[in-house]
Amino acid sequence: MPISIRPLTPAFGAEITHVDLTRPLDAATFAEVENAFETYSVLVFPKQNLTDESQITFSSRFGALETTQGHIANNFQVKQISEISNLDPSGKLMAADDPRLIYRIGQRNWHSDSSFKRVPAKASLLHARRLPPNSNECGQTQFASLRAAYDALPESRKREIENMAAIHHYAYSRRNTGIQLTNEEEDKRFPPVPQALVRANPVNGRKALYVGSHASHIRELPEEQGRALLAELLEHATREAFTYMHHWQVGDLVMYDNRAALHRARPYAITEHARILHRTTVAGAGPTVQ
Repeated sequence: MPISIRPLTPAFGAEITHVDLTRPLDAATFAEVENAFETYSVLVFPKQNLTDESQITFSSRFGALETTQGHIANNFQVKQISEISNLDPSGKLMAADDPRLIYRIGQRNWHSDSSFKRVPAKASLLHARRLPPNSNECGQTQFASLRAAYDALPESRKREIENMAAIHHYAYSRRNTGIQLTNEEEDKRFPPVPQALVRANPVNGRKALYVGSHASHIRELPEEQGRALLAELLEHATREAFTYMHHWQVGDLVMYDNRAALHRARPYAITEHARILHRTTVAGAGPTVQ
């Protein structure tokens, strides 16, 4: 049976069914999936009984995978799977004041994975392994289409920002919440980097804004003026018309284009119910600013 592609919103996103990602896809089927990714930016594959190995195998067909950075949130492990969890290594729920949990709460800000790296990520794939009992009502992940947001900008604004670069900084995003979540060593490992404020998809040429919580200021503008513009663009990009809320079910695999979509975690009783998602991240092809 051929795969089925159902759009999730008028702006972006699609659900793909009649596909089993635990097995290698033939070339024609993978081409359909890859085209859907470039077209819709966010893909939802329900009921996928993936292991870490099968998730890595499928993810790797889109490009080389990033390895996790060793820091407190992942218990200093370096590997291709990042476990998004509120459990400690012994399987117990983390306390409210645990720095690892505070880091997770920081993921409730709109962001694009790895935008603070010189070469930002192409895509991320999140697989739901364990969810709270009321996952339909809380703990969702929300996405915003930076492509639809760009299309809706006035032409004068598009011309103004076309060749601008925003400075993305890991420490800025983590400290902007008022909580110290980085240290001097991490600051040196992730120095500020420039990213194009407008990015074009290499396959279909569609342009997208490239903003989010890691963006500190704009290189071509005075700092406060640049931050005001970034705040304005972020507010515009996350309007309801450009967003999709995913209500997780165990087995869901959600793939999203970090070049053209923002995402954020939504609140739930994080100290009361276990929630585990496994993420693979496809590395980008190169810097966005030469």
